[in-house]
Amino acid sequence: MKVLLLKDVYNLGRAGDVKKVADGFGRNFLIPQKLAMLATAGALKQAGHIKKVASEQREVLNQELSVVAERLEGLELIFPVKAGETGKLYGSITTSMIAEAIKEKTEIEIDRRQVDSQPIKVLGVHSTRLRLTMDLLPEIKIIVHREGEPPESVFDEEIAPEDVPVEDFAELQVELDAIDAEAAAEAEEKTAKEDAEVQAESVDVDSDDQLEVELETDADEEIAEVETEVEDPVAELVDEVGVSAAEEIAEVESEVEDPVAELVDEVGVSA
Repeated sequence: MKVLLLKDVYNLGRAGDVKKVADGFGRNFLIPQKLAMLATAGALKQAGHIKKVASEQREVLNQELSVVAERLEGLELIFPVKAGETGKLYGSITTSMIAEAIKEKTEIEIDRRQVDSQPIKVLGVHSTRLRLTMDLLPEIKIIVHREGEPPESVFDEEIAPEDVPVEDFAELQVELDAIDAEAAAEAEEKTAKEDAEVQAESVDVDSDDQLEVELETDADEEIAEVETEVEDPVAELVDEVGVSAAEEIAEVESEVEDPVAELVDEVGVSA
């Protein structure tokens, strides 16, 4: 695949360059790390602007780190180690150990990924470069000698690291960075999946609560309806009883009043 570099990438190119890279390297490392983007027609129109801005930033950075590069140029680091008779170390000198030794000796902090070196596994004098910028690459010397012997003992004869792979370290480092980026992406995807599961559980709980409220509402409505049905017949019965009683009372009163009226009339006539 072809990509447009957005930043300077050591041993690959400068910002604004169009490079052909392996699909895995591009998709798993360069693009996720925002070091490059797909070289589409639209992206290529921005290449000139990207180069101009990167060049200006690079010039400023070179000026700022030029003093640091001068201090680091020719720096010697000494590592006393345990080794076998053939000069092979029991372990190795890693880029992290080199970065720590630089900080301890010069108080200059260097990221381990700026150390352009393979793990050192044999006694001897080894040279490596520090990638401060694309233009500033101070070279340092690493002296690895056997414990109990003076460092000068390794100057007479450098031991060739026969068992060290001959592949270019920069490419190896890029592959390791790509693996780290892929692992970080997997961890992020796992975290997102767990968050989604938690959110789904929360939605289920909310749905259960809503269902419970709906059931309670339906039950209340049914109870009210039953109470209404019970109250209506009672009211009707009361009304009927009330009407009948009133009619009977009125009839009795009428019957009582009629004889009295007749008696009065008779008395009045006699008198």
